[in-house]
Amino acid sequence: MIIRKLRLQKGWSQEQLAELSGLSVRTIQRIERGQTAGLETLKSLAAVFDVELSTLQPEATPMSDRNDTKLTPSLETDERDALEYVRDLKGFYSNLTTYILVIGFLFFINLTTSPGYIWAWWPAFGWGIGVAIHALNVFEITNMFGPDWERKQVEKRLGRKL
Repeated sequence: MIIRKLRLQKGWSQEQLAELSGLSVRTIQRIERGQTAGLETLKSLAAVFDVELSTLQPEATPMSDRNDTKLTPSLETDERDALEYVRDLKGFYSNLTTYILVIGFLFFINLTTSPGYIWAWWPAFGWGIGVAIHALNVFEITNMFGPDWERKQVEKRLGRKL
């Protein structure tokens, strides 16, 4: 997660970081998803970011210090939640853009081939319902399948009573 944060602070793409560090883009992607990196890979990244190697290595927290660092897990959780929201938002905007382009193209085809009957409304309506539901979920207007629902389903699956 620290690699992604440092990369974004520099304003670099994964491709740029791969080129600067001499690593493959796939390696950068794997590290940013949380897979462990080898020592040589971490050395390359530390050199590119101009940071100490210890900054990039996962910290082994002693048992005595764990009570003192209660903020660290919440920060990681907040970052994870923010990244998940941004991915969901990106997915929605991608879906919406595709919808607009494809439906616009269908209307173009419809109006040029058979302007007497506008059949393009049917796919526009059907897909539009899907886009609207996607928007409701991403923007959390309705929380039909939210954390409470997930928790209840897990408890139900495990045979526990709530």
